[in-house]
Amino acid sequence: MLTRLTRPRTLALCALPVLALFGTAAFAPLPFTLAQPGTTANVLGDDQGKPVITIKGAPTLPTDGELLMTTIIATGPTADVTAADVVDSWFRTDRAVMPRDSVYPTGGSEKEIEQHNLQDMEKSQDVAVEAALNYLDRDPGSVDVTLNLADVGGPSAGLFFSLGIIDKLAGDGSGGDLTGGRTVAGTGTIEAGGTVGAVGGVSLKTQAARRDGATVFLVPKAECKQAEAERPEGLRLIPVTTLESAVSSLRALDQGDEVPSC
Repeated sequence: MLTRLTRPRTLALCALPVLALFGTAAFAPLPFTLAQPGTTANVLGDDQGKPVITIKGAPTLPTDGELLMTTIIATGPTADVTAADVVDSWFRTDRAVMPRDSVYPTGGSEKEIEQHNLQDMEKSQDVAVEAALNYLDRDPGSVDVTLNLADVGGPSAGLFFSLGIIDKLAGDGSGGDLTGGRTVAGTGTIEAGGTVGAVGGVSLKTQAARRDGATVFLVPKAECKQAEAERPEGLRLIPVTTLESAVSSLRALDQGDEVPSC
């Protein structure tokens, strides 16, 4: 016996498979990583009881301010991120959804990725030393710089390692601290010639910076728009393209001169 279905009931019955599909999709893993503001580290201070920057073979200057390198915390490369997680993150400013391969581009196991990130950090430290000594026109053979920062991977602290070395060796060039006593945070890769490169998670790093007391944030110029979109109140953004522009901006800030902004 055939039974005629009314339109409302037909629509309701047809919707059941669709709802089931969406329900399943909501809990299916997606190729994304969830990130949030991470820790900061003062490159002018200590890490686990050791100076982050140790310099031998040249006199160093005392420093009063802070240079905070910033990080993000991301879910692991094998963690399941569902559609529900993604939707939830869209409505939060303290969390971002990023393509997994933009955070973990090498593939491989978690241990292999961690090792790769630590190698990137070591290379970044070597280049940061070279960039700082090039900027100061110092002979690398006469100055021995050691960098120590545990449990942080990737190359995004390069700019701040270079700034820390410059601050310890030359300050602002006039006998004062490069930071002017401020807590300055930021991010950016560095090349030996001084070029500053873009990094990921800038909007999250600005939140970590403000949370830890920074009032100034140096951001790669190419990422100004992203940083400005969710800039925490009380945090001044200064775009930089080179190590020289970063140093010049900090000097100008201390002297009350005009400073570029995003």
